[in-house]
Amino acid sequence: MCRFLRFSILLLGLWVGCFLPLNGQNQDEGIELTLETPYNTVLVHLYYLQPDTYQPELAGRTLANVADSTRASRLAIQLKQIYDGEGLYVPVNTVPQDPNYVDSTRQGTFYVPFPELFPEIYLEKLNGRWYYSRETVTAIPQLHKEVYPFGADLLLNLLPTGGKQYLGLYPWQYLGLLIVGLIIILLHFVFRRLLIPLVSRLSSSRLNPKLVPRSLIRQLAGYISVWIVIRVLFFLLPPLQLPIEASQFVMTLLRIIGIALVVLVAYRIIDIITLYIGRATDRTASKMDDQLVPLIKTALKAVVIIFAIFSALRLLNFDPTALIAGISIGGLAIALAAQDTVKNLFGSMTIFVDKPFQVGDWINFGDIHGTVEEVGFRSTRVRTFENSLVYVPNGKLADMVLNNYGLRAYRRFNTKIALTYDTPPALVEAYVEGLKEMVRSHPKTRKDYFEIHLNELGSDALQVLFYIFFEVPSWSEELKGRHEILLGSIELAKALGVRFAFPTTTLHIEEMPGQVPTTPGYKTDEGSVESRTAAFLEAFKAKHSDG
Repeated sequence: MCRFLRFSILLLGLWVGCFLPLNGQNQDEGIELTLETPYNTVLVHLYYLQPDTYQPELAGRTLANVADSTRASRLAIQLKQIYDGEGLYVPVNTVPQDPNYVDSTRQGTFYVPFPELFPEIYLEKLNGRWYYSRETVTAIPQLHKEVYPFGADLLLNLLPTGGKQYLGLYPWQYLGLLIVGLIIILLHFVFRRLLIPLVSRLSSSRLNPKLVPRSLIRQLAGYISVWIVIRVLFFLLPPLQLPIEASQFVMTLLRIIGIALVVLVAYRIIDIITLYIGRATDRTASKMDDQLVPLIKTALKAVVIIFAIFSALRLLNFDPTALIAGISIGGLAIALAAQDTVKNLFGSMTIFVDKPFQVGDWINFGDIHGTVEEVGFRSTRVRTFENSLVYVPNGKLADMVLNNYGLRAYRRFNTKIALTYDTPPALVEAYVEGLKEMVRSHPKTRKDYFEIHLNELGSDALQVLFYIFFEVPSWSEELKGRHEILLGSIELAKALGVRFAFPTTTLHIEEMPGQVPTTPGYKTDEGSVESRTAAFLEAFKAKHSDG
């Protein structure tokens, strides 16, 4: 409230500082009623409605086909009041002085003072002289009611005229400004109080009644309230008939403030919408749509800003088409300079459409291993396992061969367990079966496929292949599963009395003087060898037969 009061006082000071008498019109002792050019017609109309040269019957002669001088005078006065009420300053020195002036837009002898705001108000050449057109004469009463609605035009006849001026204003105008200031402060206070519960109700939902922060609701209600007050000022200020320069400044300022308020309101509405979109994406399995929310938010706000800039340019009588034409002419140079940016933008679109990864995935491309933190319009941010950040242009990333470990349904674990050569075969078999049963009983392992076998006779150990998969969503949980499995394999070996092998060197001395040789003797009897071989093979076949 205090900020709004300070803003109102500052705005009032700007008004007073800019209140100067109307200049730009010729202040000669008289203007000849030749009406031979648009310049002369506009000058006659405005000159004979000034306080020092007030002759409305002469100003009324600038209107086409109005025989009644009283009606012509009233319409001429209303036309100037439209200009004054809208803050439209007519710089007569820029009005064409060519008697045969042709409007290239309308392709005729026409002149439109304010084509953006009032295209229906224009001058046309009739019988060799320039007049405000018949369409203008017909439109003046309706336009006057629009500028002075709700009977405000009646105040123009009731308010005093003339008297001594102070800083370009009459005392009653100062009083009117004070009353207007008090009214807008009161209206802002009332509207803000009324809008807070209304905005809160419209921005909440039954599922998430407290999703939108209270501070955001208060900001939105405050911006809407100020915007309404600005609209009210457009109705309250015209009856005060401020000097044209001051009126032009104030009205232009109010329109710019109105555009800024529309931007702020749109920003807050976008914030509320993206809050609900973000809550919806939180319920999805994919994290890519979570990253898409801030991008949508940024894009929508950029559209709002572009719209505001073009609106402000039109308000300041700057033709945006000239800017667009300039951009078009330099489009080729801009395209060449921004080709990498365009490539990255299309790369971003490819990533969002194809979804090769999502935020939180562990990916590998080139020599980079890391976790995706953010996907932007230009680049993707990857947090490496060294905790550094790598920014990869999306255009290059879309062309790379990328390995997404985050999309794995299962995480492979492959190792070898070395047992000493003196381990009895029965213990090896028992240990391998124990490992298999341990994998079957673990909650995070894949049960339908694993390989655990005595796989290799190494140089210093019996090698047991341990090839399994974990069904876990993250690397951290995979490491936890590995820890549990490896710890279990150690405990199983201890329970069975199985020893793990490690690279060693054993020195065998076959014979020492006076000692029994340590080299084992071999039973080489042919019948014994054949019988032992046949017995083993028969037992092996029986053990591993399909039946």
